[in-house]
Amino acid sequence: MNAAEFRRRGKEMVDFVADYLENLEQRPVYPDVEPGYLQSLIPTEAPLEPENYEEIMKDVERVIMPGITHWQSPYFYAYFPAASSYPAMLADMLCGAIGCIGFSWAASPACTELETVMLDWLAKMLQLPASFIAGTHGHGGGVIQGTASEATLMSLLAARCKAVRRIQSVNPEKSEPEILNKLVSYTSEQSHSSVERAGLIGGVMMKKVPTDSTYAVTGDMLKKIVEKDKEAGLIPFYFCATLGTTASCAFDHISELGPVCNEENMWMHVDAAYAGSAFICPEFRPLLNGIEFADSFNLNPHKWLLINFDCSAMWVKKRHDLIGAFKLEPLYLRHENQESGLVTDYRHWQIPLGRRFRSLKMWFVFRIYGLQGLQAHIRKQVGLAKEFESLVRADKRFEICADVIMGLICFRLKGSNELNQNLLKKITKSREIHLVPCHLSGSFVLRFAICSRTTESRHIQKAWRHITQLTFELLQDSIR
Repeated sequence: MNAAEFRRRGKEMVDFVADYLENLEQRPVYPDVEPGYLQSLIPTEAPLEPENYEEIMKDVERVIMPGITHWQSPYFYAYFPAASSYPAMLADMLCGAIGCIGFSWAASPACTELETVMLDWLAKMLQLPASFIAGTHGHGGGVIQGTASEATLMSLLAARCKAVRRIQSVNPEKSEPEILNKLVSYTSEQSHSSVERAGLIGGVMMKKVPTDSTYAVTGDMLKKIVEKDKEAGLIPFYFCATLGTTASCAFDHISELGPVCNEENMWMHVDAAYAGSAFICPEFRPLLNGIEFADSFNLNPHKWLLINFDCSAMWVKKRHDLIGAFKLEPLYLRHENQESGLVTDYRHWQIPLGRRFRSLKMWFVFRIYGLQGLQAHIRKQVGLAKEFESLVRADKRFEICADVIMGLICFRLKGSNELNQNLLKKITKSREIHLVPCHLSGSFVLRFAICSRTTESRHIQKAWRHITQLTFELLQDSIR
């Protein structure tokens, strides 16, 4: 494909994408295929000779689309949003064209410097303490990770390294394996599975802290378990708090938890992957009070800030704690400006060496939408969630299972877990809307998350009518 054909095909692809998104609600949101469906539709080996582009695009519809769960559909209410917008897509196209691998400042100065500035822009939108902002006299800064899972793992590994060094500075006779065997980390019983997985990868104990009636961890709960572990000879070193849990969007009490962590020399990481974006709205910012106690903080702009995957923003209060844990300097990666104090080499802030020019997406979206446009998007989706909540509350057959604070509603039919499992099976089989469940206080609960940028009130109303129709059918079947 030469430049002339690329121009033509590129314009066709833009039209294809625009048509796909504009007509997406006409497609079933959930695929009707069996495992292994795709293998029978394509050859078992790659072609020897070049194939025709038109045939490839025909196969996109024939082979790919039947197996797509349409995350951008206004009838997709599962998991959390997978953000998407036209400016972000255009920036991603430019990122792919530039094709730089920005592991160091020298590898592409603009790639590094724009990322630093964009993370500062977002930090100021969130009103983070100055200690987290690179362009200040503080010692912190931000970095784009691929996912919140990576951010959690990086914070835990940095905390582990810092704890080992601190203990050995006082007790040099203690070996690293001896110390690691005593280290213990904590997180909420409601935290994302990636937090527990970080403990497994990091080779440290991870304990689950019980939550209160709102599914949140309080300072007293953490303090109690930490004191018990210290009495048993363990060394508490890390706590991951969650602002906006996956199951119910609960908020740990970080203003209470932070002082406990600081007193006990424990690193506090705050995971706000979904809910964190809402803190750019003044009415939600109080939920972030206590962030001044944190050592690191993460949110996913690729969930709720109209920036497509992958773009996970992470800030640290002391960047030396992160860089010091992973810094290696082979000759082939060194450059003459690295010791100037004016440049950042983000390879020291992450697990992989390579990294894409992801800050372009932030730059395009922030400039085209502006802070007010992003706030309006979040407020609209919260309003839609409140609308759905009111529909559920008006039907006495259903109950709301957790506070509706942002864009997630947890609800269920009054009755057994089996009844609700059967309702979800009917919803999934219908392929009209898509939900996923969770467990809260032993109950099987349906999660309804406002996800698509294009979701409107009419989609919410139609989704509720569909749910109530399936509920009627289910209850009729149970009577028979």
